Amino acid sequence: MKKIVLTFIFTLVGMSSAFAQFEKGKWYLGATTNAAGLSYNKNEKVGLNFGINGGYMFEEAWMLIADIGFDYRHKDLQSLYAGMKCRYLIEQNGLFLQGGAKYVHGAPNYNDLMVTPELGYCFFLNHHLTIEPSLYCDISTNNFSEYTKAGVKIGLAWYFENNKKPSDYVKRRRTK
Repeated sequence: MKKIVLTFIFTLVGMSSAFAQFEKGKWYLGATTNAAGLSYNKNEKVGLNFGINGGYMFEEAWMLIADIGFDYRHKDLQSLYAGMKCRYLIEQNGLFLQGGAKYVHGAPNYNDLMVTPELGYCFFLNHHLTIEPSLYCDISTNNFSEYTKAGVKIGLAWYFENNKKPSDYVKRRRTK
């Protein structure tokens, strides 16, 4: 029981110190999914999504993110998307607010521009790695009632330090 309580206390202390990670100049690389089938719209019912994104912290707590991905609903309705988002990270509690737009191209002959508001949380596992659950809505500008969807997704992301490249982390580990 002592081990569980100590682990919980160290986790809380680690989380509170991790919020200092939202500094200007940081890079971000992440992957998201709603693989549990947690999105819904009138037309597609339940579906699956996988996306990769990368970003740059252009001001303290403000990040610009590029996003690409794939949606799968059923064999006749699949789509690819690409978009840009702006994220505001609230340092005091780890919440983030995000908004942007994405272009969606799907089969057969479906093209749409979607507005993408999102609310999520950055749970830091260490000073660089986060788990990011979020609630999102993809608002269709083409046909609101048929293609707008809402859901829950989870992301895994890595925040790179200022002025360091991913290869610098490998070099540091080899020298230890």
